[in-house]
Amino acid sequence: MGKRKRLMAERLKETKKQTAVTKLNNVPTSPRKMRLVVDTVRGVEVNHALDLLKFSKREASIRLEKALRAAIASWEAKNADKTGELDKGNVYVKTIMVDEGRTLKRIRPCPQGRAGRIRKRSNHVTIVLDVKKPATVEE
Repeated sequence: MGKRKRLMAERLKETKKQTAVTKLNNVPTSPRKMRLVVDTVRGVEVNHALDLLKFSKREASIRLEKALRAAIASWEAKNADKTGELDKGNVYVKTIMVDEGRTLKRIRPCPQGRAGRIRKRSNHVTIVLDVKKPATVEE
């Protein structure tokens, strides 16, 4: 059983070596607005995703493009021997998640002496890049 665990650990280490994970914390954009941009690049090849973000009119795409560039740099640092994969278009956005961050609560005066609450939301973005597996031909 010890040998089996060691083999699984080696396999897990190899898969972690190929993937690059980048986190962007406390982005001052509401999670809903960020998810609208994130949905356009999920599962897309990295160079195409950068183009989509660059030409998007949404404000959240600016921060997401910066995070994606950081993820690409992280992937290149981990896989220095496989830089050709990036040029071929085999690196893609495997998973990208937007989680709710902290909410700043502010108060705004309302009619009749009341106070209205303003919630300034933020989010956390996690990007995971991976390499597409070559298609196997079955005969």
